[in-house]
Formats: sequence, C-alpha cells, structure tokens
Amino acid sequence: MSASASATARRLAAAALAAGALISVAALPASAAGHARPQHPKVEISAVQYDSPGRDDRSNRSLNKEWVEVTNTTRNGVNLDGWTLEDEAGHTYTFDAYSLAGRATVRIHTGEGRDTRTDLYQDRRNYVWNNDYDTATLRNDHGRFIDDESWGRDHDRDHRGDDRCRA
Repeated sequence: MSASASATARRLAAAALAAGALISVAALPASAAGHARPQHPKVEISAVQYDSPGRDDRSNRSLNKEWVEVTNTTRNGVNLDGWTLEDEAGHTYTFDAYSLAGRATVRIHTGEGRDTRTDLYQDRRNYVWNNDYDTATLRNDHGRFIDDESWGRDHDRDHRGDDRCRA
C-alpha cells in the first residue's frame, strides 16, 4: 500500500470513528429518556372545599365540610408520615404515621373526628381555609414543596385574613 493510500485510509477511519462518536452522543438522550430513573412518588392536592356549605357557625359539622383532598397518582403506596399541609397564615397539619395507598385519595377535614384510611381530621375548632383567597401547600417530611392549590381573585396582594374566627 502506498503512503498516500495509507494516509487516506487513516483519514477515512478517523472520520468514521468521529461520525460514530457523534451519532452515539446524539442518540444517548433519546435512549436514556426511554430508560429514565423512576420518578419520585406523585402526590398532589386534587381538590379543596375551602368554603363549607351553609353558614360558618364553627360547629364541628360545618368545620368538617371544609377539607383538602390529597391523591397518590402512582400505583405504589407513599408514606406521608411527617408531611405537612399548610395555609398562608401558617396553620399546619402534620400527617402522623399515615401511608396513602396507590391510586388513592385521602380527605383532610378541618374539624374533629376519628381518622380512617380515607378521612383524616385536623381536630381544630376554628376554620383554616379562607373563603376569599388562600393557598393550601403540601410539603414532604423534609420540608420540600410537593404541590399547592390557590384560590381567590386578589391572591397576590398583602393578605390580612378574613372575617372568620381563626385558630
């Protein structure tokens, strides 16, 4: 083989290797996306009944008609022990030794009651969620934001509370 043919062969081999390297780098994200690491459990606030139906008379019945629903959208159960649900004023409910089954929802009521698999109670004697504006924020046991749900037309203004008696 002549020197020029040898040089040409080396250049072609180098070009082929470089092209192969570029193709494999470009293809890596696409193949990695198909085999992504499992996501953290997807738990979300799925509904909020912030204005209990009827008069706000602070009866336990009225308090328990104010609630937040939290849903696990995955197939696997999620341990919510130490997770918190909080309003803008800092009223905080902490989940205690509770595991939310896969594809299940739990309703967290404001008033007093007996906890079950589908209903938990904050055991408060005052309303938590403002009727006109507020935000329900869910955080995990490390204090990391998981989800929130806000309502009200003037949500971004300075909040001073509403006319309901609050704890």
